[in-house]
Amino acid sequence: MPEPSTIPDVSVFSISQATRATFTELYFQHTCLIFIQVGSKRVLCPVNGEIIGNSDEMMVFPPGAIVTLENRPVLDNDYRATGVCFSHPMVEEIFPPRKQGAKPFGIQILKIGSDQVLKILDSVQNTLKDENLPESIRQHRLLESLVWLKHHGIQLSPHEDENPLSKVRRLIETNLSHPWRSSEVAEYFSISESTMRRWLAKSGQGFAKTLHNTRLEHGLSLLQSTDIPISDIALDCGFKTPSHFSDSFRKRFGIKPSEIRKVES
Repeated sequence: MPEPSTIPDVSVFSISQATRATFTELYFQHTCLIFIQVGSKRVLCPVNGEIIGNSDEMMVFPPGAIVTLENRPVLDNDYRATGVCFSHPMVEEIFPPRKQGAKPFGIQILKIGSDQVLKILDSVQNTLKDENLPESIRQHRLLESLVWLKHHGIQLSPHEDENPLSKVRRLIETNLSHPWRSSEVAEYFSISESTMRRWLAKSGQGFAKTLHNTRLEHGLSLLQSTDIPISDIALDCGFKTPSHFSDSFRKRFGIKPSEIRKVES
């Protein structure tokens, strides 16, 4: 049985997409800041409705959020953005816990000018790159970014993802190529399979769909943020063949995996 892994306190990743596409029911495991650099992002949030993020703006996705989003490249250029994810303990340092049952915050957007928005990203990237920083100073500087967000009215909670769907997805993500079975997952959580089915039914997804979506969304992330060959991504995400991955990807997202990446002329 694979064991859950911990993520770094803060992780940074680049996002590039050549073709306009809409992605449904995307799940965010951690607090994630998306700094839009080229193009725009349209998000349908269950809490806040339709939100449009443009270049030099930052969108904030809370942990556990499930949204539909569209990345929109500009003419003769890709959609480009940088994502920054914060672990739950980091968020807890700055944002107090909320009362149980409180309304979720939904997606938030910061529109205070490119220079100020980019200062957060630059601060995080420079801090992570500086290998000579003592650990205590590194942590302090990373926390300053969250303090800055709070100062400008952003609201966060590290515990919005404590629901059955999030817990099962976190387990699956520890090893996407593992041949997960519902009985195995139920055993991990010390519940019966029937209880787990009722558990997941609250989210509107059964185990098979949860497993399938988790694998496809991780594949999408790798397509957008790495140059790993599509055949390797397919196998890493638990698909038996690249063609199975490609067919499943196109069926869910309406676009081929190869169309995510820019085709060299």
